[in-house]
Amino acid sequence: MPTHDEIMTALKQVFDPEIGVNIVDLGLIYGLDVDGTHVHVDLTLTSPGCPMGPQMIRDVHAELARLPGMEKVDVDLVWSPPWHPSMMSEAAKDELGYDEELGLGYT
Repeated sequence: MPTHDEIMTALKQVFDPEIGVNIVDLGLIYGLDVDGTHVHVDLTLTSPGCPMGPQMIRDVHAELARLPGMEKVDVDLVWSPPWHPSMMSEAAKDELGYDEELGLGYT
């Protein structure tokens, strides 16, 4: 059965194709519940109108289905709280040139 860490590592292989950063470092994973061979992911997008949402959901399913012992993957698209660039990891902020104090970079 996959561990929480193994699942998060697999999710780092899923990228927002418009931004080029993985969904974990973007802060798009709002929840992860692992129950044996079943995982439930709460995922948000950078904006409700993001056209890449369906592709990213398919990519999450594909990556997690590859994990040994994974039998079921559920992904829910959630909108609360609204995503903000401050939710990104420091690595993603650096890569995209985002400065919280100055508000520069990706918004």
